[in-house]
Amino acid sequence: MLSWVRAAARGCLRPWGCRGLSSAVEEAARPAEALQPETSAGLSDPVLRKCELPLPSHRRPLQAWVESLRGYDLERVGLTELHPDVFSTAPRLDVLYQVAVWQRNFKRISYAKTKTRAEVRGGGRKPWQQKGSGRARHGSIRSPIWRGGGIAHGPRGPTSYYYMLPMKVRALGLKVALTVKLAQDDLHVVDSLELPTSDPQYLRELARYRRWGDSVLLVDLTHEEMPQNMVEATSRLNSFNLVPAVGLNVYSMLKHQTLVLTLPTISFLEKKLLWQDSRYTPLYPFRLPYSDFP
Repeated sequence: MLSWVRAAARGCLRPWGCRGLSSAVEEAARPAEALQPETSAGLSDPVLRKCELPLPSHRRPLQAWVESLRGYDLERVGLTELHPDVFSTAPRLDVLYQVAVWQRNFKRISYAKTKTRAEVRGGGRKPWQQKGSGRARHGSIRSPIWRGGGIAHGPRGPTSYYYMLPMKVRALGLKVALTVKLAQDDLHVVDSLELPTSDPQYLRELARYRRWGDSVLLVDLTHEEMPQNMVEATSRLNSFNLVPAVGLNVYSMLKHQTLVLTLPTISFLEKKLLWQDSRYTPLYPFRLPYSDFP
């Protein structure tokens, strides 16, 4: 009886053991690429723009969401990389103040002008004789100490308040302004300024939906390539301004609550501003100024 039970158990266990060994051998014989996890097909790279300029060894590029103006729900269509030397500099508020005051005084002309004693009408003769009257001696009733007389040290306009800041300070002001806007979540990146309609109400509602604030500064690469719908929409809105990339300045960025940049504009600004950090070269070999201006 015991021998019969052992024979039955041996017959039942043999197929299972052989099958498990064969399956293990088959799995070991499979190619290595078949065991790798399958990658999802059809998904594109979320980074729409990568930083092409060289980075410092101790820093990494920043990332920001790329939005689209073609619809309310297209708030995040991808990512873009930002150079840390342009969008993550030290917040020098003193530099911002210097550049903002310089921009306000750049075209300031004071036309205030007062007349001197030679320009005021009258006072050609001596009011009284020099001696004998007991009064103080005077030579003209248009003297600055007389009522109705000339002004001694008044403004002599037109006066210009023009002066120039060093190029390094102006470039640093742009970097600090972009850094502050990005840190305060007031800088938004869009793929383009294309709008589905030229109705200004659509642009106003889109800014309210995305909480851009009351004033928006839209920047595109060139003035000629700006979309016609955007030009018509902003021309009928007082708080929405459209400028090319070469016209971007610190005063306009501080004046507006939100700054909107396109992807080509970011590449243009990074290339121009980073060139200022290496514009000065040794005396030899000699090179003309601005010969390598990007």
